[in-house]
Amino acid sequence: MHTANVTLNDLFAQLGLASDDESIKRFVATHRPLPNEVLLPHAPFWTEAQGEFLHQAWKADAEWVPLIDTLDAMLRQPVEPPAAASEPAAPDAD
Repeated sequence: MHTANVTLNDLFAQLGLASDDESIKRFVATHRPLPNEVLLPHAPFWTEAQGEFLHQAWKADAEWVPLIDTLDAMLRQPVEPPAAASEPAAPDAD
């Protein structure tokens, strides 16, 4: 695949994953946060081939690197805690 002007969607397609915007959001939401001590290519959710592609592309400083870095940053974002439900108002005391 020619990688000039590649997008995050192209990276997901190259990895053999669903590559539409909604699928990418779902993938990130499912797999984050990736701990800082785990290198992206070694994350447990990749197949061996996917991890090797990420490693080799990064090592070769391929045109995929900015997108790999973007994906890495997305996966390291902390999960937002759910908003606390507001407590019902106390009844007026007469």
